[in-house]
Amino acid sequence: MEEILELYELEYSDLIALLSDEKPASNEESRRLELISKTIMQNLGRGGPGLLSINGVPEARTLRQTLLPLAQKLALLDHDDRKRILKDHNLGSDVSLKNLDRIVSSFAMQLKYDQEFNVKVKSNEMDSEVDGGEFKDLGLAFQELGFCMMELGLCLARVCDKLIGGCELEQSLLHSGTAKGRLIHYHSITDNVAIKEAASRKRRGRGGKVNLRENATLGDDDKVDLWQQWHYDYGIFTILTAPMFMLSDGSDLQECESPSSHAYLQVFHPETNRVLMVKASNWSFIVQVGETANVLSKGRLRATLHSVCRHAKMDNLSRETFVVFLQPAWSKTFSLSDYPFESLTSGDQVTTESYNVETRNAVQELNGLTRKIREIVPPLSSRLRDGMTFAEFSRETTKQYYGGSGLQSNR
Repeated sequence: MEEILELYELEYSDLIALLSDEKPASNEESRRLELISKTIMQNLGRGGPGLLSINGVPEARTLRQTLLPLAQKLALLDHDDRKRILKDHNLGSDVSLKNLDRIVSSFAMQLKYDQEFNVKVKSNEMDSEVDGGEFKDLGLAFQELGFCMMELGLCLARVCDKLIGGCELEQSLLHSGTAKGRLIHYHSITDNVAIKEAASRKRRGRGGKVNLRENATLGDDDKVDLWQQWHYDYGIFTILTAPMFMLSDGSDLQECESPSSHAYLQVFHPETNRVLMVKASNWSFIVQVGETANVLSKGRLRATLHSVCRHAKMDNLSRETFVVFLQPAWSKTFSLSDYPFESLTSGDQVTTESYNVETRNAVQELNGLTRKIREIVPPLSSRLRDGMTFAEFSRETTKQYYGGSGLQSNR
């Protein structure tokens, strides 16, 4: 049976209140804010799961509803048409969109802000050139939602700095000046069938040879249980919209509720050695702690070990989300002088000693998952050394996960 982690929900108004220089109006309000601060650290700190949600953000509903449905539409477009639209809106991709077997399509943009975090969406100079229709607001909606999420991350970094002491997290984000936004479509089996059929029709129309594999429906061997494999994000914070789910029959598309009432984001909680399915309200933003935040906070914040699973029986269910990755400047240097050695070698990595489960089958299943995670997630101690820059840490992490001999290079 799936175990649900219902995220602690931080109200946006309370986040802003925690940053205010004004004294609370009453002792009761002061105690309430102190309790909120304590709860934030309980969720992001070493004893917690390393994530929480933020609700009540102005314009969140409108921006989410505008942008997220475009992910699936972009993913299913003809490659040449999609390439033109992405170029019009200054978007790229960090996956091979020519790969017909891909199970994720990602559309990315670098987002920039100034030292005072005066976030302003630049007017789209290509407005007159960009085609009308369903993608006309793509670039603008991408930037508006991205900047909104960047501001949330900066505010939370400032709160964490106040609770931990110092200003390492906030200053690291400000010195960076950039973040990466990704609009992500997690493919349904139906999506991939439609993509391959469209490619075959296009090739036949040109008189080309049809690749039978591209024209086939996906068999059981092609059905994977994860959209995204287990990993840690290596930045400071990852901000995500609560996902949107879509049902498709190959021609018609409609939004639906999560079939299992959770986000299909799963986390591994090292303190309890349990896999938990994350549940968050539709209009909230999920904040995950990255490994850099763990290091900069001297181990006081916990990086989130996570993956994205897919529904085992619904071939026509896809998942849409928008993600912003907040990181320090590439030149940021890591100091491990005050970092707890046990955290570097084992603290956030998976152990098998402290879980409490009821049945033998559950123990065996958990041990199997623990072994699998150890096999595919390179430990922090193998990727980080004292004096390393964030750029070096990023390269080494990417190499050990996905390089030629990386742990997930062929997965």
